[in-house]
Amino acid sequence: MTTTTPVMAPAPPQERKLSRAERRAAAAKTKLTSPAASAIAIVIAVLWTVPTLGLLITSFRPELDIRQSGWWTFFTNPSFTLDNYNEVLYGGTNFASLFVNSLVITLPAVIIPITLALLAAYAFAWIKFPGRNLLFVAVFALQVVPIQVTLIPLLSLYVDAGLNGSFWTIWLSHSIFALPLAVFLLHNFMKEIPASLVEAARMDGAGHVKIFFQVLLPLLTPAIAAFAVFQFLWVWNDLLVALTFAGGAPDVAPLTVRLAEMVGTRGADWYLLAAGAFVAIALPLVVFLGLQRFFVRGLLAGSVKG
Repeated sequence: MTTTTPVMAPAPPQERKLSRAERRAAAAKTKLTSPAASAIAIVIAVLWTVPTLGLLITSFRPELDIRQSGWWTFFTNPSFTLDNYNEVLYGGTNFASLFVNSLVITLPAVIIPITLALLAAYAFAWIKFPGRNLLFVAVFALQVVPIQVTLIPLLSLYVDAGLNGSFWTIWLSHSIFALPLAVFLLHNFMKEIPASLVEAARMDGAGHVKIFFQVLLPLLTPAIAAFAVFQFLWVWNDLLVALTFAGGAPDVAPLTVRLAEMVGTRGADWYLLAAGAFVAIALPLVVFLGLQRFFVRGLLAGSVKG
């Protein structure tokens, strides 16, 4: 009589226990994807978009229509004109050259602090040296220093060095003001990279330069893009720094200086403000929408710990 050995079914795989950070992320996702949260987000988006839509419509309306009625009457009595943009870009306001000035100011003021902050963040994250933690805390604490406190001392230094009224003063000032946040943001992102990846590169004989450029830098795209968007919007919309250190000279003045002049001195031509304001916000809007996903990912890097 033969006996048959029963075949045991394989045990079902045990589910991996979620970490604290993963549980919090799952709970947050559930709350944010609920119908109530979606409805609130839609309402906020509509309320946020309506003023921009009104500004866009007003910028294309004739002067007489703007003076007589609100922008919402466009839907019952539509009328278009490009005269406002022609006057703003090529007329007495000369926004075309000021647009170029804003680009010349903004691009170096974004690239310089990113370059310096990347090097500093790598040193704080992966190079051990005496006083590293204390120095990082000091750099982080500089974020609470008001910009207004530094204006007079910096202006005195620039005047003594003969740099006042030039692009250099604006580039240096924006770079100084942006470095604490940039170092903090990039440092947090670097610390999220597994240490085993850096150790493996060291075992292969890679030095700090090779590790930085070939291992870490390709992984830092979200953080770099996040800070680039933040800094671009800050510098492009800045009035205080440009007006203080450049003095509002026509050859170095950005768009914001002329917009402030239009508000204060061109009361009779206030209808041009809509076209001028939309010219000023068009490029930042494109940059923000194009890099929005990197902006969110970079800001959230290192913010949740298990």
